[in-house]
Amino acid sequence: MTDRNRLIYLPLGGAGEIGVNAYVYGYGPVDQERLIVVDLGVGFPDMDGQPGVDLILPDIRWLAERRDRIDAIFITHAHEDHVGAVGHLWGQLRAPIHCRAFTAIHARRKMEEAGHSAEHVHVAPVWPARVEVGPFNVQFAPVSHSIPEASALVIDTPAGRVVHSGDFKIDRAPMVGEPFDEELWRQIGQDGVLAYICDSTNIFQRHPGRSESQLPDPIGALIADAKGMVVATTFASNLARLKTLADAGVANGRSICLMGRAMKRMVTAGEEAGVLMGFPRTLTPEEAQDVPRENLMLIVTGSQGERRAASAALSRGSYLGHELSEGDMFLFSSKTIPGNEVSVGRIKNALAEKGVDVIDDSHGFYHVSGHANRPDLEAMHDLVRPRILIPNHGEYRHLREHAQLALAKGMEGIIAPNGAMVELSGNSPRIVEYIDVAKIYLDGATLVGALDGVIRDRMKLALNGLVAVAVIVDEDDVLLEDSWVALRGLPELSGKGDDLADMIEEELASAMTRFDAKTVNDDDRLEEAVRRVVRNLCLVEIGKKPEVTVLIQRLMAA
Repeated sequence: MTDRNRLIYLPLGGAGEIGVNAYVYGYGPVDQERLIVVDLGVGFPDMDGQPGVDLILPDIRWLAERRDRIDAIFITHAHEDHVGAVGHLWGQLRAPIHCRAFTAIHARRKMEEAGHSAEHVHVAPVWPARVEVGPFNVQFAPVSHSIPEASALVIDTPAGRVVHSGDFKIDRAPMVGEPFDEELWRQIGQDGVLAYICDSTNIFQRHPGRSESQLPDPIGALIADAKGMVVATTFASNLARLKTLADAGVANGRSICLMGRAMKRMVTAGEEAGVLMGFPRTLTPEEAQDVPRENLMLIVTGSQGERRAASAALSRGSYLGHELSEGDMFLFSSKTIPGNEVSVGRIKNALAEKGVDVIDDSHGFYHVSGHANRPDLEAMHDLVRPRILIPNHGEYRHLREHAQLALAKGMEGIIAPNGAMVELSGNSPRIVEYIDVAKIYLDGATLVGALDGVIRDRMKLALNGLVAVAVIVDEDDVLLEDSWVALRGLPELSGKGDDLADMIEEELASAMTRFDAKTVNDDDRLEEAVRRVVRNLCLVEIGKKPEVTVLIQRLMAA
């Protein structure tokens, strides 16, 4: 223990992965630091690794154990991977939440849905105004991104200034939201920046980023040439893109119908916060049924292949009374996030089978990223001029590439994946501790740990199937040979064509005569012996070693 104050940075999610963003900054004596949290986001599961899971949340055990030292939570913007876990995790942290007005609408809704008061969410002022909490002075510096009111955080501490970039791009005409302000960032850098914790998503993209304002012309031309019904999907949070799509449809004589709860919610929030103006009038799905196909445009959710979203439903058949047919056009005005290729490809193939013309960014210029490409990252490095650069918001390969770029440009760069606590206040940044972090899963209405075994057991069941066996022991501790067997997720017949359940029952009847008294009288021994017989037979007959559940009933003497 020492009385020396230090400044620390600790990523709990979002460093070494895309999504699940959660970061901690601390200042004070070792193990007594006052803390602030930046973002509480979620990730989205896949059936291969997390079957049945609804959301992936950051592991905040380290934080929860120190919640008496947390002064505030700051949310940079309203994307789910930054704000989505607020309602689920706030009860373990119980600190005031600060964010801008558009983000606050979503944060308050999430708090209320989780049974917490929305009064804990405070609308923060914009640069140069400050939010003062503990030893931190925090300013929300506007950045352009694919959602309105995204902000970097300028965090001033007694040890120096830290800039947390949040998600950003350099876009001087983003259509909706604030344009990139070079002078503001030059001013932030001139005041001296100790460390820049910076978005690394597009570090491998070596061409300058493109502006949202470049999209209306190509999208308009595409819709002008369409003959049947037009359907377009994009990220529901990208209000600028939604307006571009809707304006292009109206300009070409089409009525607009929004489909998907998230999309309608985002448009309503944008209008309520005053960041979305002049959005065209939209029809309900029922009203849209009366519009000729050639005069109708649907803007729908599901650009990432989400199974329950409107895009997937339309690809499978009809949705809210609307159905795609040959000659219609479906536009993906979005980038497929790595990991979603299979689900998106499934939708595209299903649409193609219907004779629908499927258009995406490979066919033309219909999407721009919300993250800074490599040249734009370098431009920000030059404006902010930090002594230390710590990459975040990226897989490990992104972090490594960004750190190497920093070193090449004369900055100190350090790779800090999830769980790596970095001290920023010494002569040089260094990792001073590693925190055990896993992931938390929202599984239905319950939070379960990734290491708790729940999902692991579910995967075993999915891979191996299940055999349920009931055995009976009479009042004289004699094992009755007639057992009952049920199969789930396994073939009914063996490779030789025999009934598999009957084969297991016969094998158990034979094996039970050989079990000794010690095994019969001990439930654990008996369960393991039965399990071993079942798995060995299944391995021989069907090449599988299933999970086995054994139910033991002991008859009591009258």
